[in-house]
Amino acid sequence: MGGGLETEVQFVKGVGPRLAKLYTKLGVVTVDDLLFHLPRKYQDRRNIPPIAKARPGEVVTVRGRLRRVEARPISGGRVILKAIIEDESGAINLTWFNQPWVRKQLEESSGDIIAYGLVKAGTHLDEIAAPEWESVEDEDGIDGFARIVPLYPLTEGLPQKLARRAAQAAVDSFINLVEEPLPKSLLESQKLKGVQWCLRQIHNPENEEARIQARRRLVFEEFLYLQLELALRRSETQQELGIAFPVDALIAGEDPAPPAPAKADRKVEAAENLFNLLNEEKRKGEPLWEQIDRMLPFALTGAQRRVIGEVFEDMRLPHPMNRLVQGDVGAGKTAVAACCMLAAVRSGYQAALMAPTEILAEQHAKGLRRLLEPLGIQVDLLVGKLNSRERKHTYQNVRDGSCQIAVGTHALIQDGVEFKNLGFVVVDEQHRFGVLQRKALRDKGLGNPDVLVMTATPIPRTLTMTLYGDLDLSVIDELPPGRKPIKTHFKRRADRGPVYENVRALLDQGRQAYVVCPMVSESEKMMAQAAEELYAELSNGSFSDKRVGLLHGQMKPVEKDAVMDAFRKHELDVLVATTVIEVGVDVPNASVMIIEDANRFGLSQLHQLRGRVGRGEHQSYCVLVADVKTDDAIARMDVMVATTDGFKIAEEDLNLRGPGNLAGTEQHGQMDFKVADLIQDSKLLEVARQCAMRIIEENPRLVGEEWYKVRENLSKRRSDVALVTVS
Repeated sequence: MGGGLETEVQFVKGVGPRLAKLYTKLGVVTVDDLLFHLPRKYQDRRNIPPIAKARPGEVVTVRGRLRRVEARPISGGRVILKAIIEDESGAINLTWFNQPWVRKQLEESSGDIIAYGLVKAGTHLDEIAAPEWESVEDEDGIDGFARIVPLYPLTEGLPQKLARRAAQAAVDSFINLVEEPLPKSLLESQKLKGVQWCLRQIHNPENEEARIQARRRLVFEEFLYLQLELALRRSETQQELGIAFPVDALIAGEDPAPPAPAKADRKVEAAENLFNLLNEEKRKGEPLWEQIDRMLPFALTGAQRRVIGEVFEDMRLPHPMNRLVQGDVGAGKTAVAACCMLAAVRSGYQAALMAPTEILAEQHAKGLRRLLEPLGIQVDLLVGKLNSRERKHTYQNVRDGSCQIAVGTHALIQDGVEFKNLGFVVVDEQHRFGVLQRKALRDKGLGNPDVLVMTATPIPRTLTMTLYGDLDLSVIDELPPGRKPIKTHFKRRADRGPVYENVRALLDQGRQAYVVCPMVSESEKMMAQAAEELYAELSNGSFSDKRVGLLHGQMKPVEKDAVMDAFRKHELDVLVATTVIEVGVDVPNASVMIIEDANRFGLSQLHQLRGRVGRGEHQSYCVLVADVKTDDAIARMDVMVATTDGFKIAEEDLNLRGPGNLAGTEQHGQMDFKVADLIQDSKLLEVARQCAMRIIEENPRLVGEEWYKVRENLSKRRSDVALVTVS
């Protein structure tokens, strides 16, 4: 049987072996699991209105006598179950789709029925579809009924009434065994209640105020552990030895001292030799900012200069940099990266830039060569499509140091790639790489290279604090002057004809257009098929006299390159594409984008796609074509039309889709909160973050008896959860 909080859940009063098996499906194995298997919402039964006052669009709790139950078969052997309950004021329908077992449960009920759900308008009676329900006879008298009632996450075969009884039995018998993990001083400073009181109130609230207080404490604790974990990682990184780049000497136009890598191994002597070689060949006496101004064909914005300054400040320090640079589409992140890589190379080190796709890697290499080769800096491209001779030559350049900046995809981290003196790493669109891929590139460095992470995907602040809280954050919040805002329009599918006629007018003026095919599924194969069908439709129809190209993920790399090269050279007028063009494709003459079935895409993805136009001197347009019916879908289209601010769009996307969908499944561990909600509790997340930073600053190792339980819980978390980090 075991003892204490580790007692198997089957030994809790009212559970037993059968229900214990069902609880296992919910991850509830012990008493401790059951105590922290918390309600997902509540019904306030203290004041239940008459059925006649239930209005469509409202979420209500109703109580009435069961009048009739009937099951009606539909296609495929499925069943719609309808029940009518009534009170003295009126009646309402309850409906269940393909849940035939509910009929037996209803017919076995002899008293009133209580139901909870969203009211919808009906032909004769309004209805509640798939309601939460139970028989009032199962409650312990009127006092047990007229209260705030918890609703627990369930699995098939486990009804609410038994889940409530099990939770209450666990509270009654075991709550005194739950230790308070948070120090008394912390509870007092944050005005938090003790954990035992909170668990009692969360499972059986005395009133709404008590429930809110209990929840606030549990949410704070969840956020605190995550933020302590991130703060510890930051602190540990700052304790590691890294490269102290001689930025001040470079800015002053002085020859920097030779690099002194932190790790004394076989690479050190080679690094010093490389430094001496580079230092002899480089331009002497030209201050770094003057080199930057000479390198760039445009003036940096104030935001770009500020972010470069923040990176330089990190590079000066003798521990590894971990910095995330966020910037909206077109904000100039690549120019920032180029300036920082220039500083690394002038300090005597190699730099590397890893991009998620070959198209983006090639574009970065082309842009960096244009900027840096006039300064005598060699940029090499390393991607999977290189032939064996090209690959061997590039490997040799990277190994002997003649390649000062290597740009590539995951090909950069293959076993055959050996850097001479890698000191600075840039990871572009980092959410597309796994933790191990980023670590593999960093491990190829000399000592602990500085790491700069870039993303053009605006991330809401709450997600940034959660997913990337162990990175320092810089935001490029200013677009280059003269950039014309993209005009966005929303059209129904019935308007496709006039839309394409307007596109033709722009093509006749010498512009080019993207047409993005619908997001039919996550399958690359199905997406390719949809793109081919749209390509056939447009090249034989609306644009039969124009040069139309096709680009999708199932094409061979050489085919994709040929299509993109033709589009860049204006050998194509229209490019029909899947989302392979979402990131990094840069064709300034392309000034219009049509996105078919735009409602199938997330807001942030629509914003990324839209960012492929608006890169030249001409006014650019984005047309969202969709037949939308729901309020949410219409709201999403309206947001895209109303703003080009990626951060506003990302916040709205977070509200509509939730953090799990935005973060991606590979980052699910950090989204797996039992109580906290990143949208609802964003202010409390900030409080927990500031609190965690103060705690680690004052007590980096969490020493002291009062921190024992926190240390223990953190140790367990760090072994269970793989955080998203570049270290």
